[in-house]
Amino acid sequence: MAKGRDWRKTTMALAKKAKAAAVAAGRQADKLMTEARKRAESAARRRKMKKALQTTARVLAAAGKAAVVAAATAAAAAAIGEARARRTTKRTRRR
Repeated sequence: MAKGRDWRKTTMALAKKAKAAAVAAGRQADKLMTEARKRAESAARRRKMKKALQTTARVLAAAGKAAVVAAATAAAAAAIGEARARRTTKRTRRR
Protein backbone atom coordinates (compact mmCIF):
# COMPACT_ATOMS: atom_id res chain seq x y z
CA MET A 1 0.00 0.00 0.00
CA ALA A 2 2.87 2.37 0.67
CA LYS A 3 3.90 2.19 -2.94
CA GLY A 4 0.35 3.05 -4.03
CA ARG A 5 0.27 6.09 -1.82
CA ASP A 6 3.64 7.20 -3.11
CA TRP A 7 2.34 6.88 -6.64
CA ARG A 8 -0.75 8.99 -5.82
CA LYS A 9 1.35 11.64 -4.07
CA THR A 10 3.70 11.85 -7.03
CA THR A 11 0.80 12.04 -9.45
CA MET A 12 -0.92 14.78 -7.44
CA ALA A 13 2.32 16.74 -7.14
CA LEU A 14 2.89 16.51 -10.87
CA ALA A 15 -0.70 17.53 -11.57
CA LYS A 16 -0.32 20.57 -9.31
CA LYS A 17 2.89 21.56 -11.06
CA ALA A 18 1.25 21.11 -14.46
CA LYS A 19 -1.69 23.24 -13.34
CA ALA A 20 0.65 25.96 -12.03
CA ALA A 21 2.56 25.90 -15.31
CA ALA A 22 -0.69 26.15 -17.30
CA VAL A 23 -1.87 29.09 -15.19
CA ALA A 24 1.51 30.83 -15.64
CA ALA A 25 1.37 30.21 -19.39
CA GLY A 26 -2.13 31.66 -19.46
CA ARG A 27 -0.97 34.78 -17.64
CA GLN A 28 1.96 35.15 -20.03
CA ALA A 29 -0.34 34.73 -23.02
CA ASP A 30 -2.64 37.43 -21.62
CA LYS A 31 0.32 39.77 -21.23
CA LEU A 32 1.44 39.09 -24.78
CA MET A 33 -2.07 39.63 -26.14
CA THR A 34 -2.38 42.91 -24.24
CA GLU A 35 0.94 44.11 -25.63
CA ALA A 36 0.02 43.03 -29.15
CA ARG A 37 -3.32 44.82 -28.85
CA LYS A 38 -1.57 48.00 -27.69
CA ARG A 39 0.85 47.86 -30.59
CA ALA A 40 -1.95 47.23 -33.07
CA GLU A 41 -3.94 50.15 -31.66
CA SER A 42 -0.94 52.45 -31.79
CA ALA A 43 -0.24 51.35 -35.36
CA ALA A 44 -3.86 52.02 -36.25
CA ARG A 45 -3.62 55.40 -34.56
CA ARG A 46 -0.47 56.18 -36.52
CA ARG A 47 -2.19 55.19 -39.76
CA LYS A 48 -5.20 57.38 -38.95
CA MET A 49 -2.96 60.28 -37.98
CA LYS A 50 -0.91 59.92 -41.16
CA LYS A 51 -4.07 59.82 -43.26
CA ALA A 52 -5.45 62.90 -41.48
CA LEU A 53 -2.19 64.76 -42.01
CA GLN A 54 -2.15 63.84 -45.69
CA THR A 55 -5.73 65.05 -46.07
CA THR A 56 -4.85 68.28 -44.25
CA ALA A 57 -1.83 68.74 -46.50
CA ARG A 58 -4.01 68.32 -49.59
CA VAL A 59 -6.55 70.80 -48.27
CA LEU A 60 -3.85 73.33 -47.40
CA ALA A 61 -2.24 72.89 -50.81
CA ALA A 62 -5.57 73.50 -52.52
CA ALA A 63 -6.19 76.52 -50.29
CA GLY A 64 -2.74 77.84 -51.13
CA LYS A 65 -3.37 77.45 -54.85
CA ALA A 66 -6.74 79.15 -54.47
CA ALA A 67 -5.09 82.00 -52.57
CA VAL A 68 -2.52 82.45 -55.34
CA VAL A 69 -5.26 82.47 -57.97
CA ALA A 70 -7.31 84.93 -55.92
CA ALA A 71 -4.29 87.20 -55.48
CA ALA A 72 -3.55 87.11 -59.21
CA THR A 73 -7.20 87.86 -60.00
CA ALA A 74 -7.23 90.72 -57.50
CA ALA A 75 -4.02 92.12 -58.95
CA ALA A 76 -5.42 91.91 -62.48
CA ALA A 77 -8.66 93.58 -61.37
CA ALA A 78 -6.69 96.32 -59.63
CA ALA A 79 -4.57 96.87 -62.72
CA ILE A 80 -7.67 97.08 -64.91
CA GLY A 81 -9.27 99.47 -62.44
CA GLU A 82 -6.21 101.72 -62.47
CA ALA A 83 -6.06 101.68 -66.26
CA ARG A 84 -9.72 102.69 -66.48
CA ALA A 85 -9.19 105.40 -63.90
CA ARG A 86 -6.31 106.83 -65.93
CA ARG A 87 -8.40 106.78 -69.09
CA THR A 88 -11.26 108.63 -67.46
CA THR A 89 -8.93 111.29 -66.04
CA LYS A 90 -7.30 111.74 -69.46
CA ARG A 91 -10.74 112.16 -71.03
CA THR A 92 -11.77 114.76 -68.49
CA ARG A 93 -8.56 116.73 -69.03
CA ARG A 94 -9.10 116.88 -72.79
CA ARG A 95 -12.53 118.42 -72.43
